[in-house]
Amino acid sequence: MTTPTKHKKLIAWVDEITQLTKPEKVEWCDGSQAEYDKMIKIMLDEKLATPLKRPNCYLFRSDPSDVARVENRTYIASKNKEDAGPTNNWIDPNELKKTMTGLYDGCMEGRTMYVIPFSMGPIGSNIAKIGVEITDSPYVVSNMHLMTRVGTKVLEVLGDSGEFIPCLHSVGKPLQAGEKDNGKWPCAPLDKKYISHFPEERTIWSYGSGYGGNALLGKKCLALRIASVAARDEGWLAEHMLILSITNPQGKKKYVAAAFPSACGKTNLAMLIPTIPGWKVETVGDDIAWMKFGQDGRLYAINPEAGFFGVAPGTSLDSNYNAMKSIEKNSIFTNVALTEDKDVWWEGIGYKAPGKLIDWLGNEWEEGKSDKPAAHPNARFTAPASQCPAVAPEWEDPKGVPIDAILFGGRRPSTIPLVHQARDWNHGVFIGSIVGSEITAAALDLQAGTIRRDPFAMLPFCGYNMGDYFQHWINIGKKEGAKLPKIFFVNWFRKKDGKFIWPGYGENSRVLKWVFEQADGTGKFQDTAIGLMPTVDAIDRPEGVSEADMKDILSVDKEGWLKEIDDIRKNHYPKFGNKLPKELSVALDVLENRLKG
Repeated sequence: MTTPTKHKKLIAWVDEITQLTKPEKVEWCDGSQAEYDKMIKIMLDEKLATPLKRPNCYLFRSDPSDVARVENRTYIASKNKEDAGPTNNWIDPNELKKTMTGLYDGCMEGRTMYVIPFSMGPIGSNIAKIGVEITDSPYVVSNMHLMTRVGTKVLEVLGDSGEFIPCLHSVGKPLQAGEKDNGKWPCAPLDKKYISHFPEERTIWSYGSGYGGNALLGKKCLALRIASVAARDEGWLAEHMLILSITNPQGKKKYVAAAFPSACGKTNLAMLIPTIPGWKVETVGDDIAWMKFGQDGRLYAINPEAGFFGVAPGTSLDSNYNAMKSIEKNSIFTNVALTEDKDVWWEGIGYKAPGKLIDWLGNEWEEGKSDKPAAHPNARFTAPASQCPAVAPEWEDPKGVPIDAILFGGRRPSTIPLVHQARDWNHGVFIGSIVGSEITAAALDLQAGTIRRDPFAMLPFCGYNMGDYFQHWINIGKKEGAKLPKIFFVNWFRKKDGKFIWPGYGENSRVLKWVFEQADGTGKFQDTAIGLMPTVDAIDRPEGVSEADMKDILSVDKEGWLKEIDDIRKNHYPKFGNKLPKELSVALDVLENRLKG
């Protein structure tokens, strides 16, 4: 195949990696349907894919050692350790490159090396970035087709000298002459897996994993870890946030970005179906937001992705109708269970397992007869965003959409109210910096009720020192002429007598309505010690929630907040040392004084 570009730097890099990894052949990806079909056929022939009864859908089973992001094998290799900060794994970049170059030497023998030019964001958008991923995995090529914009059009925008982010990936499983994968998922052992980021060079090297965010390098690696560094240097925001639009009965539309730690209902909120008459919610993105200032001083956001890479277990027509509709065709499923009639099944899908299944490990499984789940808890679907019934018509607008409100949230059974609003930008940054979710003893080897802090829901994804990241957010608020979004904290997870007080899901539209009204200057609110809160009658009550319940979840738990402050002061903020912005220490003191005053 002839090289489809005259970009000297790109051609030189591809040649260098070809000589290092020694593939059998090299193919440049053009992003066509024929190419996608070819990748699927290769994997069907290798017995790595199973065709499903859903049109153009396929099931994959990964190796049990390769089922999720591996945070302890994910590295930020900045030149100075302090630049990686206390929340990242750091290795000296020269040492890491030496180790990984040794692993890459000959690692693609017997395989095809694919060169994937891809755009994160609508092709040609001034908010978008171009990456090029080199991989030896047809599974990665097919998933990148769904998750990003791939191919010839990207090379046209890149031109002969445009900037691109080099992303190198190998499954780390060379093949001997005549050897095939033959149904065995290719990857390297856990201690040979590396997901490495070189922030100063804007380079990503991944080795040994063929799964998800470890291998689809446009996702968390580029769109968050490397993009967050670029955003700091260039004056914008790369965030782990969904983007939705909400339209009131009068046709007025506002845009909301929201950051939640995992298992807090992010995708469900992005695709929410409102329970209040006349209101509409549409999806712009379910996972990542890139926000840049427009000429009018507002922050405009794009979803840099083109698809959804969603967790399957727990997704049902009740919990997320729009996600279920998005995966009816043209989708890839990984580590879910297979029914006898070649459909997919997982725990929480909304109906019992129909007869005997083949579980995610390839074994027979019957409901009630096995103590192990049929689908892996992190089983995934990959689907084009364009198939979502609720996708916003402007979701691919290269200008982005103007953000009116930013939400933070976490899973907190007590203390944190249903919703409260920051008084100003710095107070909002403070709220984002203390995000946490309560964990059970079963979830991690920690005491039940422990708060796992996940500032801005960016803990595994910030590509530099988190203290500097907080400072960057504060600096964004100082930009001259900026018309900044209002910032809120939401918590759908308050409990009483072990049961959730707020019903969640579609009923969360009632909270979004108040957020809309606050952004519009028409909401009913009261000033409290922790920020602005709705009056008890400001949010329409859903069925089953009494006035007493509303008072409970919209009250300030003074004792709980003082304990919260104590935990932040003793266990959370000290991690950031002298990198913690003084504005956040001041905000903590102000909160304490207001609660005690």
